[in-house]
Amino acid sequence: MNLTHSVRPVVAMRAMRELRNDPDNTAAAIRVIAALSGNSDKRGYRRFRRSAESVRILREKRDLYNILTDHERMKAMPPGSLGRAIVDWFELEGISAQGLAEASEEARSDQDKPLEAGEELYGRRLRNLHDVFHVLTGYDRDLRGESAVLAFTIAQNYNRGIAFLVLDALWEEGWNSPGGQLIRQGYLRGRRAKGLITQNWEELFERPIEEVREELGVGPPPVYEQLRSAGAPALST
Repeated sequence: MNLTHSVRPVVAMRAMRELRNDPDNTAAAIRVIAALSGNSDKRGYRRFRRSAESVRILREKRDLYNILTDHERMKAMPPGSLGRAIVDWFELEGISAQGLAEASEEARSDQDKPLEAGEELYGRRLRNLHDVFHVLTGYDRDLRGESAVLAFTIAQNYNRGIAFLVLDALWEEGWNSPGGQLIRQGYLRGRRAKGLITQNWEELFERPIEEVREELGVGPPPVYEQLRSAGAPALST
């Protein structure tokens, strides 16, 4: 089977050095993932296309980006809803879906081959669900929470580049340390949950977040000690 994208270990090592110097460097993390993913996303896309809901998503060209970037629309959703929780989290962390999209586009600017339209939509859906997963699972944007949500993600949609970052974080934290246990918990929660990429998020955003967690098998958010780097941006108040 021919690879859509080659594995580029040298690029990954350079980006990994940047990430070690600045653990909050999202662009560097995405470059590591892009350099090591190889054919992971192509295989994921093939699995994605097998369900009837995926066919509808592709046919209707559903893209969550427009919703996640419309903060006024999200703020108008009911208090306690998933959508309202997401926009509140965006504002607390001082981030946006646009920033993640820009970092992702920069990281894949030198990919080997262009993606077909369906693969492109699949990749955007995965990217836009990253912040949704943060809020849905209750793993925050601190270093431990980020590793746990990435572990949750590879349990849902395996990607070799993301798996590398998760294993690296496990090595740093220690398998049985509180951080290591949190990361492993994230993976198990991802395995137990329903397949999330094919869910009708446009409808789920309007519903109570606790109800969505229960329905999708995600479970309640964990209580854990956050670990933020010295250079992490201060939370908004």
